[in-house]
Amino acid sequence: MATSRYTPPDFTKAPFAGAPAARFAPLPADGVLPEDFFSTSNLPTYVHLGAGKWVMPARPRMDCVIVQTADGLAVSEPRRLTKGAQIAMGESEDGSQGVYVHTTGFLSGAHSGNEFRFMSTEVSRERPVNYEELAARIGEEKRRGGYLLWVAGPALVHSRARADFEWFIRNGYVNVVLAGNAVAVHDIEAAIFGTTLGMTNTGQATEGGHGLHMRAINRVRAAGSIETAVESGLITSGIMHALVTAKVPYVLAGSIRDDGPLPGVIQDSLAAQDAMREYAVRATGAIFVATALHAIAVGNMLPAFHTHDDGVPTELMTICVDQTEFVVNKLKDRGTHQAYGVVTNAQDFMHVLRLYVEKWEQATR
Repeated sequence: MATSRYTPPDFTKAPFAGAPAARFAPLPADGVLPEDFFSTSNLPTYVHLGAGKWVMPARPRMDCVIVQTADGLAVSEPRRLTKGAQIAMGESEDGSQGVYVHTTGFLSGAHSGNEFRFMSTEVSRERPVNYEELAARIGEEKRRGGYLLWVAGPALVHSRARADFEWFIRNGYVNVVLAGNAVAVHDIEAAIFGTTLGMTNTGQATEGGHGLHMRAINRVRAAGSIETAVESGLITSGIMHALVTAKVPYVLAGSIRDDGPLPGVIQDSLAAQDAMREYAVRATGAIFVATALHAIAVGNMLPAFHTHDDGVPTELMTICVDQTEFVVNKLKDRGTHQAYGVVTNAQDFMHVLRLYVEKWEQATR
């Protein structure tokens, strides 16, 4: 997953030199787009404002539109826009209609001119994992003040990877965690009862264990919040304890499957998406572990690059971990083509990665 230096387009040469300025049109009604609107991808995109001035919109993500405001250009979900909002028009991505998608910025011109595409990449469990490089990339992101976003699924808790994730949180390798109700529920169950879904850390079922996650939820609801449960001593270990005590933000998005849910879980799906998006726009690296739905959802919010290094597009490190090729391929097929796939279980990944990060720390002191 070696990074590539970005090569910007030369707008002084053809076909850009004679390209028209982008056309904007108003929304005819709240959340309703005019026909022939420009639909965004997750690649570097430039809008011609006239007189040779090409500008990259802020807050890039796929499947959205480019809106023009008094503050400049930004990418927005159509549902957030009201009647009269001015959005970029046209279906062409080659600059001929004033909007250019730079598909080869990180590819040195060696790949297809239509690099953003679906159903295009395979991942194999036989592919070796370069943990040394992964550890170095994650360590360098932390050292330079990057923003590491983690997306976790409940299998991370069930697989006994809690302690390793807690280590990453407490040692500054986690800037935000995006997850669902189940991750917090089973982590808190483990903190209070020493089980997840009634299983001990050796995988043994306990009598009455099937109801322990419900008892954990009830105790936190009685406390009023996860934060209060930590402060009162009800929760004394684990992922949520580490997040609260280390003051690392998190977003828990609800679903129709949730038990409880825990206090603080955002049950409105659009509100949860908005909350996650505010952290996604800050990411310089993203790590998805053992979650299909949340990985794909957050992947759709992430561009393939970030501009937090002096405004210069830089590849956004994206790592997706799952025990089957299906999830990793599904994420890439849904447009997050920059994702580096690791086909293994959460326990092995978290433990081995931690060992290599600790080794990297020792080698770079």
